[in-house]
Amino acid sequence: MSEDGAAATSNKTAETMSKDQQQQDKRKHKVIIVGAGMAGLSSANHLTKNGCTDFLILEGRNRVGGRIVSIDMGSQKIELGANWIHGVLGNPMFELAMQHGLISIINIPKPHKVVAATEDGKQVPFQILQEIYEAYVCFLRRCEEYFLCQYLPPPDIHSVGEHINLEVELYLNSVDCQKEKHLRKLIFDCLLKRETCITGCHSMDEIDLLELGSYTELQGGNIVLPSGYSSILKPLCDNLPKENIVLSCPVRRIHWKRKAALRASASAMTASASGTILEEDEDDGNESDDSDRTVTEVPIGDDAPQGMAGDEQKLSEAARIIKSSTANVVVECENGTVYEADHVICTLPLGVLKEQSEMLFVPALPQYKIESIDSLLFGTVDKIFLEYDRPFLNATISEIMLLWEGQEDNESGASEEQEQDGQWLKDNWYKKIYSFSKVSDTLLLGWISGREAEYMETLSHEIVAERCTDILRQFLKDPFVPKPKRCVCTSWRKQQFSRGSYTAIAVGASQDDIDNIAQPLYSSPHQSKPSVLFAGEHTHANFYSTVHGAYLSGRTAAQILLTPDSPQEIVMESDSSDLSSWIQGIALD
Repeated sequence: MSEDGAAATSNKTAETMSKDQQQQDKRKHKVIIVGAGMAGLSSANHLTKNGCTDFLILEGRNRVGGRIVSIDMGSQKIELGANWIHGVLGNPMFELAMQHGLISIINIPKPHKVVAATEDGKQVPFQILQEIYEAYVCFLRRCEEYFLCQYLPPPDIHSVGEHINLEVELYLNSVDCQKEKHLRKLIFDCLLKRETCITGCHSMDEIDLLELGSYTELQGGNIVLPSGYSSILKPLCDNLPKENIVLSCPVRRIHWKRKAALRASASAMTASASGTILEEDEDDGNESDDSDRTVTEVPIGDDAPQGMAGDEQKLSEAARIIKSSTANVVVECENGTVYEADHVICTLPLGVLKEQSEMLFVPALPQYKIESIDSLLFGTVDKIFLEYDRPFLNATISEIMLLWEGQEDNESGASEEQEQDGQWLKDNWYKKIYSFSKVSDTLLLGWISGREAEYMETLSHEIVAERCTDILRQFLKDPFVPKPKRCVCTSWRKQQFSRGSYTAIAVGASQDDIDNIAQPLYSSPHQSKPSVLFAGEHTHANFYSTVHGAYLSGRTAAQILLTPDSPQEIVMESDSSDLSSWIQGIALD
């Protein structure tokens, strides 16, 4: 080969290496955020505002927003996920919406007239409905008091459902007429079903009585954004560099302890052949030379056998990067791309953690975290939207409550054994729909929760629309109720990147479980900043199940990473020698 040819080849090799190096550098970041829901976007915003743009958001879906998604139906936006801004005072979502002109300050409440009807189409007198609703709210508030008070509930009463049903029984004992008693019981049952949709569970018997009050309700009622809840995503995304968000990029594994990660990548290679999954050794102590040798035996690059499948090549590539990486965390994606980071903020929903945490983290999460993930509830709540060509409900009616018969055992109307039976669900799933409310004159919304909601997700929209038409004709006593021209049902349980709707505290679980999940992970005892942080509504001890809970948790995770390692000197000025005012001036982190 001539000298010119050799020089050209050498330059080409250098160019290729330089491109490879650039490509690799692109995959090294200070922070990787897993998930572009509200928690992930909030973290990214807080980092950006504080001058840190060396981050990357990896999102499994082909859109941002997570469980916030609005679509057009008819002439308006409908919410498939998050519906309301819950409360005004101290709610960052409300402040953000106000700041960007997404809320009209003049809020004229729409006339709200609820009617309740029995299966034979008889409407309940409004005063009875009001009486039962007020009693029910009183019972629910009493349940919330246990969280703050020192006194204990009656023996053998552990859930909200059990407590409310006990109160209902005592309340109905004072009603002499059996017919009146039965009617009032049906209203209580309907309100309990409504509560399962608010709380995010199958039955209120699943919700821990002593923890109900742990959820903090912000004052100001529920606010709807006229342009759809998704409109709040734009101001959050506008601040972020476009190249910092990677869509359609699900994460396969988060390697957060390098030595254990090395062992795992080698194990994955051997396990993939036999189809077995080896348990990780959490011990980070002295390793034998064997583990390192196993890793070096993984075929890499040109040494790989000719017949090696694409997946195995990806694995070997991942193994090579993990072996050579000095980063705190290495993130493997489903498409084979590997990223390195100093820190990872994991905002995956609790439903995804329940399903994947064992495979997702290498080494496995600490036992206390796994137990807390298992203990909390991540229920399914779905919506059914029915769109019509013309209005058919009386213009003054805003909602029709459905008082189903046969709800004697609990609010879902069946024993545990019956519910497990597929035939029972097939015959009764729709009885979990507690009402249809008007979104507009030609758009109705029904809510459904729990196992019935999961069953509904297996049905076609046509079958759901037919069943809903039958229900409306029966309860309104009107055989001419039209069929909807369009039916849209959500399927949050089926969704790969949510696996449910939102978090609730199950019987036996507590706020401590939320705190346990939120606890960051350190790769070594010497680290000043954690390697893996957790955010999302399931990590906020007071605002779980809400968008503002997700937002605040994301901001907190980012703030932990932004806080300087060495304590900053606090300079205080005081015009008083009063000791108490001086103490009040001390800022404690």
